[in-house]
Amino acid sequence: MKKVLMTLLFCSIILKMVGGEDKILPYPIHQKQLANGLNVVTVPFGSPGIAAFYIVMRVGSRDEVEAGKSGFAHFFEHMMFRGTTKYPKDKYDEVLKTIGASANANTSIDRTVYHMTGDATKMEKMFELEADRFMNLKYSMEDFKAEAGAVKGEYTKNSASPYEQLDEKVCDMAFEKHTYKHTTMGFFKDVVDMPNQYDYSLSFFKRFYRPENATIVVVGDVKHEDIEALSAKYFGNWQKGAVQANIPTEPEQTTTKYTHVQVPNFPPFLSLNYKGAAFDDKKMDMATLDVLSSILFSDKSDLYNQLVVKEQKVYGINAGQENSRDAYLFNISVSLKDAKDLQYVKDVVTAALEKAKTTPVDAKVLADEKSHLKYGFAMHIDSPDAIAEGLSSFIWITGDPESLNRYYALYDKVTAEDIMRMAKKYFINGSLTIGTIADGAEVGVK
Repeated sequence: MKKVLMTLLFCSIILKMVGGEDKILPYPIHQKQLANGLNVVTVPFGSPGIAAFYIVMRVGSRDEVEAGKSGFAHFFEHMMFRGTTKYPKDKYDEVLKTIGASANANTSIDRTVYHMTGDATKMEKMFELEADRFMNLKYSMEDFKAEAGAVKGEYTKNSASPYEQLDEKVCDMAFEKHTYKHTTMGFFKDVVDMPNQYDYSLSFFKRFYRPENATIVVVGDVKHEDIEALSAKYFGNWQKGAVQANIPTEPEQTTTKYTHVQVPNFPPFLSLNYKGAAFDDKKMDMATLDVLSSILFSDKSDLYNQLVVKEQKVYGINAGQENSRDAYLFNISVSLKDAKDLQYVKDVVTAALEKAKTTPVDAKVLADEKSHLKYGFAMHIDSPDAIAEGLSSFIWITGDPESLNRYYALYDKVTAEDIMRMAKKYFINGSLTIGTIADGAEVGVK
């Protein structure tokens, strides 16, 4: 049955595009902004009795501008489940069970997303629960310290991974002033000091957890009029007052940088990180980089065939840049079999990038990759959660769910000339930060 539904979905998308519409999401997006600045997005979807309820907060590690205070966006992902006077943690969890719902959250550089999926007929209770904790979160000094300890434990667990260690060092090395310099977890010294920052935590919540920074996204067996009415009823009294962080401007990088993690008996690893583009759904940069990375680094690429299949020097290769509000890193990651090949592999990869600057890609290859990117996404949006997640990933950047449709429409416009132009613009040695993992203290990659 699911296969039939997915086939019908795919056909409906094709028909829409043939009919002159270029929207990748074949469902209407209803938007309404409340007087307090809260944006409400509803997408009715044929999922009888089921709905996904997301709250997208445009607050991430990017907003952590005060020295010594990194990690608090991620901290509140945890703290928001501590409860309120009306719904303490145990009662919150109990009510979720009674309405057949599950809830979770995640944080990244540009956002924190809270999501809940459950019985669409219990939507009012979901709104009551979420409005209460977003407007009335309450925690004691003891609760704060306990959660700060949990965050430190998560940091320690994550940092046991050499890949996480390298990611942290690469960000710290690649950025001089911008808050992308620290990862979502924050700097370790700040995480260690977090238990002493109770008063600051209250200030952080008061500043950033405001309706201007929030978008409610509901997808499923619902009517937009009902969702908008519930939003006004339960979130209408949420007081405005968000303070936007003053993000430092990152200076231009002009020289290649290098960082290394020494790990005995661990597969050697190469990470090439070029300063990439800031997301913009009206410019060709990010969409073109998506197409370029798919052509150059997929398992159908010449590079993959050479390094993985024929020469068997590497286990795998991946590349791309996550969409971000400000210019982030275009990453190329390669897992190798032997550290002695690190320089050789780096040279082969950079040679492929140089070739991309002057050699037009084959017309059929270009058309196939654009189709793959578009319809790969289209076939994935087959549930309320998948649709809500897809919309959220654009809302946390631009604030507008229609950005999803505008962005996917750009793929059709990408040309071979665009690819050469973007390769020249972004893949330059001066903007490169090289990260490596190997047995030795130094591996000499240049």
